[in-house]
Amino acid sequence: MEICFATNNQHKLDEIRQALGTSFQVLSLIDIGCHDELPETGDTLEANSREKAQYVLERYHVTCFADDSGLEVDALGGLPGAFSARYAGPERNSDKNLQKLLEAMKRETNRRAQFKTVITYCSPVLTRQFTGTVSGALLRRRSGAGGFGYDPIFKPQGQSRSFARMSMEEKNRISHRGKAVAQLLDFLLAQSHD
Repeated sequence: MEICFATNNQHKLDEIRQALGTSFQVLSLIDIGCHDELPETGDTLEANSREKAQYVLERYHVTCFADDSGLEVDALGGLPGAFSARYAGPERNSDKNLQKLLEAMKRETNRRAQFKTVITYCSPVLTRQFTGTVSGALLRRRSGAGGFGYDPIFKPQGQSRSFARMSMEEKNRISHRGKAVAQLLDFLLAQSHD
């Protein structure tokens, strides 16, 4: 079964392809001829995920799924949340986002945070959302060079290392995206047997 993952983020595409395995052929936006910047005008992860998936379905007529992920920091009232990719400005610079967050949290003792992913599946007849979260704490400085985004400063609860120090396989087993993808995979497998 072919399904498009509506993202321009190669790191996310690689994670999803590995997580879904050989059960499904995951197409990229490039594979379907989409070179558009996908809309992301919502103020929640749910709204952004839905908007991107519906955009691809309506314009390219292909069953797809899209995600939106965010880091929700307790001490910042849930920010950056849906604005995680644009926290330091519209250019979506991961290093600047991370630096801005470290600066905002410099004197903060409450380091609790959670990563959240919302995946929206869109076909011509059905739209469904799947949510995964992982709780943890923010480190005071970068730790590790792997992963992307806020991975170098997020240590999942019960773990001794940041996401950036984990292999992709380790991260997928416990991550917010891994949990949402597992729900999506269960759903897709059930759909393919109907």
